[in-house]
Amino acid sequence: MTYYLGIDAGGSNCRARLINADGAIIGEGRSGAANARVGIEALYETLRDTADQAIAQAGLTPDQRSRIKAGMGIAGITRPGVRQALEGLDFGFASTAYATDALIANLGAHGGHDGAILIIGTGSAAQVRVDGRDFTIGGYGFPISDEGSGAALGLSAMRHALRALDGRTQQTPLSTAVTARFNHDTARAVAWMDQATPRDYGSFAPLVMDYAEANDAIARSIVEDAAAHIERFIETIFERGAARCALVGGLAPRMAPWLRARTVQHLCEPLGDALEGALSLAGRPKAVMSA
Repeated sequence: MTYYLGIDAGGSNCRARLINADGAIIGEGRSGAANARVGIEALYETLRDTADQAIAQAGLTPDQRSRIKAGMGIAGITRPGVRQALEGLDFGFASTAYATDALIANLGAHGGHDGAILIIGTGSAAQVRVDGRDFTIGGYGFPISDEGSGAALGLSAMRHALRALDGRTQQTPLSTAVTARFNHDTARAVAWMDQATPRDYGSFAPLVMDYAEANDAIARSIVEDAAAHIERFIETIFERGAARCALVGGLAPRMAPWLRARTVQHLCEPLGDALEGALSLAGRPKAVMSA
């Protein structure tokens, strides 16, 4: 019997799902951060630990382990030298296929078939598969890219808040809430910005959404601008040949109501998650498509 192992290795955690040839889940695992930035040795240890958890839960023997076909989606795998280093590792499996975490999320969303996802979280990017060819749109990194993302919302909120402190624009409840985190002190805000990461900026996104939904004028303008970027993303995805597109990511549910109805009607719900995509990458037979 052939077994299939899917691993989704991201910046926050690493998850594994092990199935048998009939598609039944027989083991799962979870470990810590597994972005390629942690280094190959640390990445290997996390990947192996997560896989071992699933294999132990399934009760597989060493001989059965050797019949596992694995698919691993890894954040940061496009960094120079990472893929080559990974391909030199030995997990004791029959085969191991590697891809980006975005690619397995797209495969999972469409049952291993062609389609696209637009990821709206701390960052933003589209992952597309057309006629079996995979490519990305956007995702060049904050602040150059990541339009419509949580980090972009946070950056716009900070810009508005600092202008309001200067008196260059009118204060709103949003700007007051943002500057309150810095005791309404411009110097403290600027010092924070010197060290701030995309995740730090993204921490303001829920606040921006809350005030936009409460009809704060500036918050609304920020979210409406983000929605326009998202709509252009979606238009481009279909212009590039995608037949289906799903909106995914932590910010997606809150941004969806801000999109025009004619945009939303072209979107579909994901069929599965990133781990399902990793299993497709491993070679599991494709799922049956639904409308």
